[in-house]
This record gives sequence, C-alpha cells and structure tokens, in this order.
Amino acid sequence: MPGIQSNSIALGLENAFGLDKWVTAAGLVVLLGVIIFGGVKRIAKVAQYAVPFMAVGYIFLSLIIVIMNAAELPGVFALIFKSAFALDSAFGGIIGMAISWGVKRGIYSNEAGQGTGPHAAAAAEVSHPAKQGLVQSASVYIDTLLVCSATAFMILFTGAYNVEKADGTMIVNNLEGIEAGPGYTQAAIESVLPGFGAGFVAVALFFFAFTTIMAYYYIAETNVAYLFRGKNNRLAIGALKLVLLGATLYGAVKTANLAWAMGDVGLGIMVWLNMVAIVILYKPALKALKDYEQQKKQGLDPVFDPVKLGIKNADYWEHEAKPDHEKVS
Repeated sequence: MPGIQSNSIALGLENAFGLDKWVTAAGLVVLLGVIIFGGVKRIAKVAQYAVPFMAVGYIFLSLIIVIMNAAELPGVFALIFKSAFALDSAFGGIIGMAISWGVKRGIYSNEAGQGTGPHAAAAAEVSHPAKQGLVQSASVYIDTLLVCSATAFMILFTGAYNVEKADGTMIVNNLEGIEAGPGYTQAAIESVLPGFGAGFVAVALFFFAFTTIMAYYYIAETNVAYLFRGKNNRLAIGALKLVLLGATLYGAVKTANLAWAMGDVGLGIMVWLNMVAIVILYKPALKALKDYEQQKKQGLDPVFDPVKLGIKNADYWEHEAKPDHEKVS
C-alpha cells in the first residue's frame, strides 16, 4: 500500500516539476522517517492540519472548473449515465472492466469493507461504539462523493482523459502519451488555469498520499503491538518502520503498473479476510446499533455497556461502563 501512494507522489512531482523519482523517493523516506520515529502523536498532529486544508482547497478548485465549464454539464452527466449503464455505443463493450476498475479504486479511496477503518475509529474517544461507526459510514460519502467526484468532474468537464480497451487500443485519446493517473487531473486544471494545475495537483497529491502512508503505518503498528502484546515489541515495531520505509522507497521508483498490481493483490486478500471477520462480528454489531438507537429514542446520550447486552470480550468497554469509583487506572 505505501508503495502505491509513494508512486503517485513521484509521478505527480515528476509531471509538475520534472523531479527525478529517486530524489522524491529519498525525500519521502527521510520525511516519513522523522514522523513515524516521532510516535503516534506526531502522526496525528501532521494529519490533522494537512488533510482538511488540502481537501477543502481541492474541492473548491473543482467547483471553479465546473462553473467555468457549466455549458458542458448536460453532456458530462449524459456521458456518465450512458457509460454506467452501457448505453454509449463507444464504451458499452467495456462496462465489465469499468466496474472492476471502479470497485478496486473505490476501496482505495474510502476503505469500505477493507478492514483498515476500524484502526483509526478505535482511537476515537466516544461513549458508544455506534457513534463512531456512523461517523465512519459518513466518511465513505465524503471520500467518494466529494473528493473523488471532484476529480471526475474536473477530468470530464475538460475532456482531459483517455479510454483504452483491454487489448490496448484507444477508444478516446485526448491526452497523447499521458499515463492514467495524476496526469489526467493535472492536465484538466492546467487547461483552465495555465501554469497552476500541474503544481497544485502535485502538492495536493503529496499531502493526500503522504498522510495515507502515515495512516497505513499507524494501522500496521497497532496490529504489531497487538500481536506482540505483553512482550518486548520494540524490535518488531522497529523492523516494521524499516519495512515501511523500504516499501515507500521501492514504490516511488518503480512503474505505476507494478505498484498498483501488487497493491490490488494485497488488498484483495485483505478484503476476503475482513469479510470473514464481518460475518463473525455482525451479531454483536447489530446489538450495539440497536442499543444506540433505543437510547437515542429515549433522549439519552448513548452509553455502551457490553455486559448488559451480553457481548463478551469487550474489555475496554466493560471497564468504561463501570462507575468511576470502581475503575482502576
């Protein structure tokens, strides 16, 4: 996963500033090392400032481009729906490939069903797990319907895209020689705001992808800390940091196709494993949601008590449900 993000950063900076991939790779490894060796709190501080700022700026820029090309609105929506339902004669034959591509890339965006979202959610301080569960559900819409749709609209409204068949022949070739990826978005913004688009996308992509790498590290460290709990886990966490830095370096200098192929295989395995976990956990999850809804109907601020609901092995929540005088720090 870190390899995919570092590859995207390297491509964006190379397209915008002609920066060599090895230079980008070295810079990423040094910067990432400074942050992850500084601990989880440093990761959180960097992410809380970088992500909201770039997300708002990115969506705002997409609105400017849509407004400046408002006349294209009917055609763009017609293209989206015709392509989605195989009504477009040019694109109808590739609907299966489009769905496959959309599912794979959509999961990278919002992590729905991937199994990594709970790690970040577990760090939130809430009185009931259903509260954070609903927040996590809302994040899917923010990631996909806002940020990803912003990217799609910029590309479609400006026609800055290519469409390739499975056999390699081109159906649409608006951007000769530009590889699918950040180059499309850079070309889209550049066509409306010359001299600004490539650099802006490169910087935005850097913040989005770099904070994602940090998030993956946090997730991995959480898992390692759990697996080696009660033991001296410093060695394991140290090894994890070196592996992550190595993956970041490798992904930045290798081709995009290789990075995405490796990521798709890893993600596919992870999703299947997570589906098994979801099947096992769906009963206590539904109990928690029903309990939350009942307390809300009573006008209460929901508080989770797993013992009352018959949910076992929820040690943290059992401790939190106790009266304050019974809690042991």
